[in-house]
Amino acid sequence: MARNTNPTTACLLLLFIFPSLILAVYPTSQIDAANNASDFIRTSCSATLYPVRCCATLARYSNFIQQSPSQLAIVAVSVSLRRARRASAYLSSLCRGPISSSNPSAAAALRDCDSTFGDAVDQMKQSLAELHQLKAGEEFLWQMSNVETWMSAALTNEDTCTDGFEELPAGDVKEDVCGRVARVKELTSNALALVNSLASKQGSSPSQAVDPNGRGF
Repeated sequence: MARNTNPTTACLLLLFIFPSLILAVYPTSQIDAANNASDFIRTSCSATLYPVRCCATLARYSNFIQQSPSQLAIVAVSVSLRRARRASAYLSSLCRGPISSSNPSAAAALRDCDSTFGDAVDQMKQSLAELHQLKAGEEFLWQMSNVETWMSAALTNEDTCTDGFEELPAGDVKEDVCGRVARVKELTSNALALVNSLASKQGSSPSQAVDPNGRGF
């Protein structure tokens, strides 16, 4: 019988494999920084609904995130947005495909899903833009309130996306679409949790997020 992997153990393995790979080529101070970043990500992800998925998607950005709540939120939203864009493009392609004429009920559900998912993408884009220009004090609180509202709306739209498929019989299209949307919803849920965590840290020092290679998130 196969054993179920403990989520905490899986998370730890994901986060500590990266510092161990660079042990031989980086000085101790950099290794300590990588370990601290990994600990920060693991602790932050423990407050999300999908901690293992959270660790798996954010661990690769540990050197960029370091121990910054604002950069953690930026990366989490960026990762969710990237996956949502891919899902949205896929939904649009299905709407233009043969199912639009062969299965009217599924086609209608797809169109509704495509529309609401497009709204979710727009709301995450707004959130990411706001996170990139966070200020301090009262303005920070107002900005974070906006981001929380937009990310919550994005998650609601992702939920709504699959509502039209509930009355349809099981089939390849239904399983495919609902499965893809569910995976994006996990990322969006995690991103929202990390955004909420950032909003509670009024003393944070927001910073413009640009990775070491000059690419913004």
